[in-house]
Amino acid sequence: MKKSMLIRLWSYVGKYKALLVVVFIFAILGNTLFIFTPLLTGHAIDKIVGVDQVDFNGLIKIIIQLLILYVISSLFQWLMSVVSSVASNNTIHDIRKEAFDKLNTLPLKYFDGSAHGDTISRLTNDIDAISDGLFQGITQVMSAIVIIAGCFIFMLTISPVITLAVVLITPLCFFIASFIARHSRRMFAEQSKTVGELNGYVEEIIGNQKVVKAFGYENKSLERFREINSRLYKAGQKAQWYSSLTNPTTRLINNIAYVSVTVIGGFLAVAGRLSVGNIASFLTYSNQFAKPINEITAITSQIQAAFASAERIFALLDLEGEKPVLKPEEDLADCKGTVSFNQVSFSYRKEVPLIRNLNLNVDKGNMIAIVGPTGSGKTTLVNLLMRFYDVNSGKIKIDGKDIYHINRDKLRRTIGMVLQESWLFSGTIAENIAYGKPEATREEIVEAAGAAKAHGFIKRLPGGYDTMIDEEGGNLSQGQKQLLTIARVMLIDPPMLILDEATSSIDTRTEINIQKAFAEMMEGRTSFVIAHRLSTIKEADTILVLRHGDIVEQGSHKELLEKKGVYYKLYYSQFAV
Repeated sequence: MKKSMLIRLWSYVGKYKALLVVVFIFAILGNTLFIFTPLLTGHAIDKIVGVDQVDFNGLIKIIIQLLILYVISSLFQWLMSVVSSVASNNTIHDIRKEAFDKLNTLPLKYFDGSAHGDTISRLTNDIDAISDGLFQGITQVMSAIVIIAGCFIFMLTISPVITLAVVLITPLCFFIASFIARHSRRMFAEQSKTVGELNGYVEEIIGNQKVVKAFGYENKSLERFREINSRLYKAGQKAQWYSSLTNPTTRLINNIAYVSVTVIGGFLAVAGRLSVGNIASFLTYSNQFAKPINEITAITSQIQAAFASAERIFALLDLEGEKPVLKPEEDLADCKGTVSFNQVSFSYRKEVPLIRNLNLNVDKGNMIAIVGPTGSGKTTLVNLLMRFYDVNSGKIKIDGKDIYHINRDKLRRTIGMVLQESWLFSGTIAENIAYGKPEATREEIVEAAGAAKAHGFIKRLPGGYDTMIDEEGGNLSQGQKQLLTIARVMLIDPPMLILDEATSSIDTRTEINIQKAFAEMMEGRTSFVIAHRLSTIKEADTILVLRHGDIVEQGSHKELLEKKGVYYKLYYSQFAV
């Protein structure tokens, strides 16, 4: 196991030093009391063996003492488990919170390039594995320290010779456990990675069942699932097989130590140097001395899985987040909406350039329509403006201020964005509309819904604005979900707008009404409209025609038609029979 990872784990666990101290105190109290029981048991045996008359009164007294010790010891050990659980749960709470916070700081390219199911697996399965390993580790390690130290001291008081034999044999367990752990750790890492891959695939298939069924992909998806599941089975089997060797092997070593104690103790008893009771006590102590080692090796698989999962979590936490504003922040208060792209270049991959030396100036209140074939860079352009991605070179300015000197949150609050893909969460209609403005009053929500032409269908729902929406809006049509996302933007009333195929899922009649609502909302606001239906952007102040990331044509609808260039062909191709 890597020292750096252990240090990082301790950085989380160490926040709860007070709880760990309490755990250790309970471990000392519980296990120390338990360690006294073999001595009393030995005394009880000596009162029975080799005497003419059994001292029943003394024997009963010892039995009562043993019962009291067992009860009190069990109580302290229970308290130790409770406090250990609190410490481990608090630690996991911190790790999970930091991991989720990290997701909010990661750039969009991470989510575009990573399977969502794998990310979910890190925040669920991997953190649960750390939790299990951490709880077991805290309780077992604390108990082991006390038991091993206590048993060693008591064994020395009984017979230093036999103690030496036990101490020489027992360390072999640690060497064997360490050897097996090194070989099994890689398998547990592969297991955790494959679990994430499987979760990603399942999430992908379940989320796109309509497409799977429409194209008859069921059998192929099952084959792919079986292939990943088979790799997971093999990785898990190898991991468990390696880790399962540890406990039997260490128990074998401990049994050898137990036999050695019996043989040496027998010789010493014959020589009159040890009583039968002392031998019985020593045998019990040798078992207790080996018990923590056996228990720790018994949970090797959990500990190894926890370390493998911790690596995946720390790999997530180590990802580079969105770059903060390094210079003094610019203020975007009273945003006018003038936008300029100066010599902007960008590519998702260095070897495949997309936007090169793009220049664009947008005046306040202008409506800019962006058209072009698929992959021409239309959505990329607005992604750069929103700082979902950062440019490779050049500058983007709003009101003459470099957007890289503006806080991202402030920047994005000045721009309302309606995407082609509508996203809703589990909650009421009103809560979904007020997503960007939680403090909005019911009157404001209703007004925004009315402007988005959503008020009519909302009132027909059983609960009106208090109707609960299923996950991702499963109980609404695609068009209804789109209307709610439009209402969401209308509620925040931003100074700038981005509409990325915002009416693609709406019927023609509703689209006409929405276009009127948009026209009213865009009055005096700078807006960027990405559209495939070119008939919807005739009124745009400027139409940009993109191809391979370059602006190949620019002008009004009438001007571009007169040029009879790329836009002319795109426009009339939509009316071709």
